[in-house]
Amino acid sequence: MIDIKHIRCFLEVCKELSFSRASSNLHLSQPALSKIIQAMEDELGIPLFNRSTRHLHITDEGKAIIPYAKRLLRQMEDLLQVASEQQHSHSGNIRFGLPPVIGSSFFPSIITAFKKQYPRIKLTIVEEGSRIVEQTLLDGQIDLGITILPLDTEQFDVIPIIERKLKLVLPINHPLANNATVSLKQLQGEEFLMFSQGFSLYDRVRDACIKAGFEPIIILESSQWDFMMEMVASGNGICILPETICEHADLTRCAVVHVTDPEIEWNLAIIRRKNSYVSSAMLTWIDFITCSFQEHS
Repeated sequence: MIDIKHIRCFLEVCKELSFSRASSNLHLSQPALSKIIQAMEDELGIPLFNRSTRHLHITDEGKAIIPYAKRLLRQMEDLLQVASEQQHSHSGNIRFGLPPVIGSSFFPSIITAFKKQYPRIKLTIVEEGSRIVEQTLLDGQIDLGITILPLDTEQFDVIPIIERKLKLVLPINHPLANNATVSLKQLQGEEFLMFSQGFSLYDRVRDACIKAGFEPIIILESSQWDFMMEMVASGNGICILPETICEHADLTRCAVVHVTDPEIEWNLAIIRRKNSYVSSAMLTWIDFITCSFQEHS
């Protein structure tokens, strides 16, 4: 009966094209490795390697089964990982992509409470803008992430967690500072402070301005919302920020105004790669985040 050990040995010999190197990598004796490969050939009824020449070659039959062997090995390793996690519940590692503006708004208290409740789950935070979070997730460098909707649901599984708006931040002496609402069209000609282009907020604000009929004049790009807010308070332009960030505005120096025509939504979601493996630790973290947002919604 072919098992995970047979598959690992077969793929290692394919990689090295040498029984001696493969046996060394696998910490097996060369006769033991040869016996495993021979047993696998007998079970399948096909030759996997041509041993008659000076250099080892994979047969056509062997080449044909390599992709299936790799797929089977991944599935068997997933099975063993799931079994291990069931045996050691509430443990594991999670690499989590978190845009700075979202992290500073919501996550310090959530992360602290999670680590206290689940000390055996190691949570590694990777701080990047939403667009970079999405790409690193697709590249397999992180397991989960937070991003701003909408996004491509053919590539990602999406769990919405919160719905908010973006607000306009103006210097306190700006002519529009006392308005209850400001149409985006009224901001044509203003100097904008924007998040850097790795952030989806850059695209969100710029696209809304273009929809309103103008290209924004961008005088600064930054990854730091507090720096942009301080620049506005000092009279150096305007910015459009998430309403949760605007709660930190110094209203003696800044005005926060609702934006219309169009309103700019800021809806957040947990995302993971479509059809990717979800560990019990990841499920625990997802449930913890969603429950935390439900309690404060």
